[in-house]
Amino acid sequence: MRNTNRALNRILLSVPAVVLLAAGAALIAAGTLPGAAESWTTTAASARDAVRELAGTAPLPDPVRSWWLVLAVAVLLAGAILGAAWIASQGGGKTPRLAEDSEGIAGRTVVDAGLVSAAVKEALRGNPDVLATSVSAWESRRGTALRLRLEARKGACPRELADTAARVLQQLDAWLGHPVPALVRITSGPRTQVSGSREAR
Repeated sequence: MRNTNRALNRILLSVPAVVLLAAGAALIAAGTLPGAAESWTTTAASARDAVRELAGTAPLPDPVRSWWLVLAVAVLLAGAILGAAWIASQGGGKTPRLAEDSEGIAGRTVVDAGLVSAAVKEALRGNPDVLATSVSAWESRRGTALRLRLEARKGACPRELADTAARVLQQLDAWLGHPVPALVRITSGPRTQVSGSREAR
């Protein structure tokens, strides 16, 4: 339910990973294979000479010496700015409002996600199989959606917890007056290991 582009994320993570793997393999080869170190030295010398020749084609006064250096710094700065903008755009989608209804001149009704969280926790307070709950609202393509996480006690039946969550969501839909898209996640955590066990029913 996030606004993150997963395909773009995978591509941007895969490219640096492949480059790092290739660099690591090259370093290992340079340290273990007899001819690899000499080949690296020759390649580095050739690259250094090529850079010096390229820098001489667009000279500038000291200390810059070349327009190519200015271009390289500009590209790095642009990459840093684009990277920062991309990082800032990741995630997102979370909203403090689960529902909103405009009533014209009568005003506007807003249902806060914190209110829904308190209602869900109160509804599940007496359930011995639920150790903790977490409720949040997210913007999705179908509108605002609810994410409900239940931390289950050790030995609790997942099917019964799913049925319990479904009943709570039905009550919430009736309370709001319309169905809300929801994602239910049943997890276990550190509290599960120390809360005592129950037989699965």
